[in-house]
Amino acid sequence: MPATPPRSPRQPRPPRRVPRPPGRRGRPRWAMRATTTLSVVLLAAAGIGHSVVAGLDADIARVDPFKDMKNRPRAGHGMNVLLVGTDGRDDITRAERRRYRLGGAPCHCTDTIMIVHISEDRERASVVSLPRDSYAETPPHTDRVTGKAHHGHPIRINSAYAEGGPQLTVRTVENMTHVKIDHYLEVDFTSFMKTVDVLGGVKVCTAQPLKDSYTGLDLAPGTYTLDGGQALQYVRSRHADASSDLGRMKRQQRFLAALVERATSSGVLLNPLRFRDVTRAVLGSVRADRGFGTDELLDLGRAMRTFSPSSSEFTTVPIGQMGYVVKGIGSTLKWDPVRAQRLFRALRDDEPLATGARPGGGAVRVDVAPQQIRVQVENGTRTAGLGRRVDAALAATGFRTTRQPVSAAAPTALRTVVAYDPRWDRSAKSLATALPGSELRAVKGLGATLKVIAGADFRQVRKVRAAHAEQGEFGVVRGDEVGCS
Repeated sequence: MPATPPRSPRQPRPPRRVPRPPGRRGRPRWAMRATTTLSVVLLAAAGIGHSVVAGLDADIARVDPFKDMKNRPRAGHGMNVLLVGTDGRDDITRAERRRYRLGGAPCHCTDTIMIVHISEDRERASVVSLPRDSYAETPPHTDRVTGKAHHGHPIRINSAYAEGGPQLTVRTVENMTHVKIDHYLEVDFTSFMKTVDVLGGVKVCTAQPLKDSYTGLDLAPGTYTLDGGQALQYVRSRHADASSDLGRMKRQQRFLAALVERATSSGVLLNPLRFRDVTRAVLGSVRADRGFGTDELLDLGRAMRTFSPSSSEFTTVPIGQMGYVVKGIGSTLKWDPVRAQRLFRALRDDEPLATGARPGGGAVRVDVAPQQIRVQVENGTRTAGLGRRVDAALAATGFRTTRQPVSAAAPTALRTVVAYDPRWDRSAKSLATALPGSELRAVKGLGATLKVIAGADFRQVRKVRAAHAEQGEFGVVRGDEVGCS
């Protein structure tokens, strides 16, 4: 973690605290907020603030993602930032690459795509994750590498960056969501690690082991304060469970909530000098549009002072079809057109996403949501139609079944079995909870899809839901629901 710069003798002393007049003791909290904001504005107008402003602007690398863009969506209320995480790693040391498993060649594509909506009143942040494997269709564009002109064509959304950089990424997202992007912020591996380190680490917790041989993530149940490299392992892991990329996005959302909590509770946003040091360390390795400057940073900083964990809400765009195969591309995720349209309309209209009653009344809580668990059903008996019945019941409860049950090799099963690869033990336990009396059977090398062999004892599928309650039709969680209790 970088050392804090020594205080310059030319900097003015902090103002002496003046006793509060007796008649003002009941001053409301909003007045305190106003006073704090005013003090920051005054500091920005003074010599210190001016140097902070100039320094921050100089530190930000600029891109022009909105160049020559036409026929864009109409502006909504609030501010929409497209937050893009790339796999750039040029400034990471060789030792760090070995330690955090970053030795592969970068794909120069987007590892993470999120729309961050800041409400017009600056009281709420809504974060929508767009899965990297989402099926998308690009607008007409010119390939930034080959110079070849392309008509619109199907693509995985994370490949838009490789073909056309930030501009094609913004155009593709706007084309799919009809949400106008106001600002673009690009973070690579280096800037992510710096952000975490300069804040002194970020606390995460897990009730189950998290282990991924690809990234090196290895956390036993418990609470941890992760440094930058460890945090990068945490948010990159796709093989810690059968939930794959969807599970990874959930961890990214939890981490972002923890990062917001850390930034708002550490005093960074109340101290202009500390704010300068943190932002300077971070902004030296990010890229942003030309309109995202110091005024916007200070505006966001002031807004976040009033944030609490419950002020932020997180969700993933609703998926209508898993494993949607496209010729020349492979397997993709296709969005649910109706629910996705409603979600993005809520962003445009500046409405909270977490509305309505919590689902799952009477359901048993499990660690992994059924929507994240892939299941192949086999009929282990001679009872005709049992496989279809079990498959339909699991699908109705939310499990991602293949909808194509098959017959087991030996139709003599007396007891229902949940077969699973040991790497997906959390998902297996969640699935077994939905099948009362079933037997868990570890099978090395089985892979991410769990297998249910329906036995003669099968009676019903029990309703289950994730331990962290998700609200409304968009499956929203608030920051205070995903943090460490």
